[in-house]
Amino acid sequence: MQKSIVVRNITKKYKLYKGSKERFLDLLTPKSYGEDFYALRNVSFDVEKGDILGLIGTNGSGKSTLSNILAGIVPETSGTIEINGQAALIAVASGLKTDLTGRDNIELKLLMLGFDKHQIAALEPDIIEFSELEKFIDQPVKSYSSGMKSRLGFAISVNIDPDILIIDEALSVGDRAFAEKSLNKMMEFKERGKTMIFVSHSLGQMRKFCEKILWLEFGTVREHGPVNEVIEHYEKYLTDWKKLSKKEKDAHKQKVISDNAVENV
Repeated sequence: MQKSIVVRNITKKYKLYKGSKERFLDLLTPKSYGEDFYALRNVSFDVEKGDILGLIGTNGSGKSTLSNILAGIVPETSGTIEINGQAALIAVASGLKTDLTGRDNIELKLLMLGFDKHQIAALEPDIIEFSELEKFIDQPVKSYSSGMKSRLGFAISVNIDPDILIIDEALSVGDRAFAEKSLNKMMEFKERGKTMIFVSHSLGQMRKFCEKILWLEFGTVREHGPVNEVIEHYEKYLTDWKKLSKKEKDAHKQKVISDNAVENV
């Protein structure tokens, strides 16, 4: 089968500084300042065309970082990524200019994607209708609630009909009716053979919607496989994790990070 996404040994490293002085010294002097923080370390996986891949993991596992790399919003530090087709990220307020109105954001986003003014005029009514923001579409986005921002971002992304859709917790805000409407739209995309990456804390949505699961643990791949199998393991992990003290959680985190660093030296 044709692969939509091929990820090989993706690592994303950030520098954590104690203050602006340390940041400037790191830029201006040969000595290294700050602490290295790996949001992702040596992540590899493939996504076949038409696959629906769920990303799971506790907070801080690297799900949103990976989503942003797949969407081309932030660059990887090392490794390679191959995206076959146009990818669109749906996340709360992702790519929205808060000083502009909802309508202005629609037009700007479509212009940046290469649509001409006639195509924009044709798409705009459908985007506004799907977002259910008719009364607020000419208000600045900074006045929107998180749910309204999510609606606008989702409406833009699904109406441009991308090859690959990356949904990062976009259905976790707003009302249940819109979430159901959005899931139905995603089901429609699924039937059309679109490739999708779905990030959510809702394991029920994962079971309903996804075919495969990638489980990230502190920036590393813990497991990658069939939905029911991986989620069963993850649920047991969560049960055990909640029983740990903060000290035990910190020790486990350091062990996972150290083991992965050693394996990939």
